[in-house]
Amino acid sequence: MLWIALFVFLIFIYIIITYNTLVKAKNIFKEAWSGIDVQLKRRFDLIPNLVETVKGYTSHEKQVLEEIAQIRSQNTSLPNIQEISQSENQLTESLKKLFVIAENYPELKASENFLNLHTSLVKIEDELQMARRYYNGTIRDYNTKIQTFPNNVVAGIFKFLPEQFFEIELATQRNTPEVKI
Repeated sequence: MLWIALFVFLIFIYIIITYNTLVKAKNIFKEAWSGIDVQLKRRFDLIPNLVETVKGYTSHEKQVLEEIAQIRSQNTSLPNIQEISQSENQLTESLKKLFVIAENYPELKASENFLNLHTSLVKIEDELQMARRYYNGTIRDYNTKIQTFPNNVVAGIFKFLPEQFFEIELATQRNTPEVKI
């Protein structure tokens, strides 16, 4: 009888430890998401200045500028990480097109305001990439914990569900965009 009580006690302790480990992993990936969110906000705040600067030099490149404005405005109402990820990938592609267009305007490229905005955006993109890597690492660790046996039993009981990576969806998005003027 003592062995049975000891066995039940050890299982109870294992469940508590596993539950606490899963809660910790979930909080870590939520904190990692907040790092991405901060960088997205910084980029979000920089984009209007960049668009206005380019608009002054490239009056006939309205399509790209409107595309950036539209994507930027829809980003504020997206409900989940997967949709935010897709929208941010679209915004990144549009910004790449914008910089390809800027290559054709020497006076724009020489503008101190444009250079400062470009440098700031590059820095934010680098920090965003690091935040994405960290976030994806925390998601990998979390998903591994909830999917491996015997943790998956405890995770199932307490409804810990797998989370999505923040990633590029289509292989074509990994290519440099072609812009024809």
